[in-house]
Amino acid sequence: MYFCHPKIVCKIPESLKVMISFPNAKINIGLYVTKRLADGYHSIETVFFPVKIFDVLEVVEAENLVFQTSGIEIPGYADENLCLKAYELLKKDFDLPPLSIHLHKNIPIGAGLGGGSADAAFFIALLNDKFQLGMSQKELDNYARRLGADCAFFMHNRPAFAIGKGDELTEISLNLDTYFLVLITPPVHVSTGEAYRGVRPEPSGIVLTELIRLPVEEWKKVIKNDFEESVFKNHPGIRGIKAALYEAGALYASMSGSGSSVFGIFKGEVKLPELEKENRVFYGV
Repeated sequence: MYFCHPKIVCKIPESLKVMISFPNAKINIGLYVTKRLADGYHSIETVFFPVKIFDVLEVVEAENLVFQTSGIEIPGYADENLCLKAYELLKKDFDLPPLSIHLHKNIPIGAGLGGGSADAAFFIALLNDKFQLGMSQKELDNYARRLGADCAFFMHNRPAFAIGKGDELTEISLNLDTYFLVLITPPVHVSTGEAYRGVRPEPSGIVLTELIRLPVEEWKKVIKNDFEESVFKNHPGIRGIKAALYEAGALYASMSGSGSSVFGIFKGEVKLPELEKENRVFYGV
C-alpha cells in the first residue's frame, strides 16, 4: 500500500499506475426533519460542513476487480460498499478497466459523518479524472445522487444548505477557520432507521440560512438537531458528551447527522482527556 496525507509529498512507482484520494467527513450544523415523502424517505433542512477527518482510497489497474479494506471494520457484505456500486454504475456507461480498490477506513461508521457517501463521491471524481471520462459537474452530481442522498455534497465539498433528501444544495458562505473544532465519537452505532423512527416530521418554522449567519455564540439558543431528543433518550452517553463539551467551554455543541458523533466549536485549542478514555476524539477538525 502507498498511503500518504494530502500535505505530504509521496513518490509512487509510475509502473503501478496508483491513484490515491482522501475522502473527508462532514458535520451537520442544524438538522430538521420536515416531511415524510411518498417513497418512504424524508425531507430535511440542514447545513453540511466539511471537516478534516480522512479515509484513504487507493485504486490500481488490475487483471480482475478486487475490493479490500483496512482500518475500521466495515459491517455488511463487501459487494454492498458504495465504492463498488459506484464502479458498477459507471461501468454501464464507460469502458473502465478492472481495478484493485483498497479503502483504508478512518472516518467512524454510523456516526453521522457521511464517510460512505464521501468515499463514493471521491471514487467517482477520481475515475473521471484519471480515465478522462469527460463528465461535467452536473453529470458527476447526478451519478452521486443515485448512490446516496448526501453523496452530491462531497462532489463540491464546500459548506452548503441542503434540503429535500439532502441532495438539493445551495452553497453558502461559512468560515470557521478562526475556531477550534473537536469531534467526539463514542463506541455506539446509531442506525439511520433507528434515528428516523424517533422523530415526527414537521416544518421547522425557522430559516436556517439566516440563523447560520448569527455569531456562533448564539447558535446554542436557535439551531438544533431534531434527532437529538430520541437518540439521547436511547443512548444517554451521547447526551453526556454534548454536556461535557459545553462544560469544557464550547460555544456550540451538537450531534452530527443522526448520530452518534458530537462536535463542539471552541474559541481556542482545548484538550479533553476525560472524553478520550472511552471515545475517539478528533482535535482541530
